[in-house]
Amino acid sequence: MKLLLKSLFTGLLLLSGTPGLFGQSAAEISSKSREVVDLGTMQMDFTIYIRDSRGSERVRQLTMISRIFNDVNKTLVRFTAPSDVQGTTLLIFDNKDTEDDMWIYMPALKKVRRIISSERGKSFMGTEFTNADMSKPNQADFNYSLLGTADHEGKACWKVQSEGKDQTINKANGFSRTISYIDKANYLCYKVEYYDLSGNLQRILTSHDYKNVTANKYFSYRTVMENVQNKRVSEMVINKIDTGTKFQEDIFSPNALQQ
Repeated sequence: MKLLLKSLFTGLLLLSGTPGLFGQSAAEISSKSREVVDLGTMQMDFTIYIRDSRGSERVRQLTMISRIFNDVNKTLVRFTAPSDVQGTTLLIFDNKDTEDDMWIYMPALKKVRRIISSERGKSFMGTEFTNADMSKPNQADFNYSLLGTADHEGKACWKVQSEGKDQTINKANGFSRTISYIDKANYLCYKVEYYDLSGNLQRILTSHDYKNVTANKYFSYRTVMENVQNKRVSEMVINKIDTGTKFQEDIFSPNALQQ
């Protein structure tokens, strides 16, 4: 009888997928994947190449600065070229447990405007990246599940699915779910599939050229976002990363965007 009860108990544990005894949960894998590329304080210069289905290309030069203040990761993204977008600036407060705050300043309007929830899933300045892509998602907003494993370019990866906990979260982010391919050896994410609100595959993000920036921290120096529905592609290439500068908090303010 004791042996039978023990067998039943073990079987129930296996069916429930208890993370502590039988491996990491999908949420833990996703969290570690974010941590390994979280540089904290940094300054980054990068280029975005925007290509349409006919092969036309537009080029954007940007700079980004970021620092954490009281558990809030504050980020400034500013366009430096070409002249038609120069000075356009996005300010993000990446709040830990609540929805992120976003503002945009457009020189032509000479006005700072808050980005509301319904605009987070919209295109970031004509690219295939969205406003939501420019900040880290709030992990508490999503349910995570493991879909098994897959090989990605010779690397054994977990397939981790994330789904918004309600339709409000889905609409704000512009997708119903994502599937991430995360390296089992080092937690680097090489591919993310984004499914639209109707459940159809819409975009595919691939990350290339990971480099060790600081101790145990890595960053992808080339990221490609392909929209499989409209056939447009946006490629982000990192030109330089500096993690040594400590920025003052007052520059991360909506009131400072026009200065």
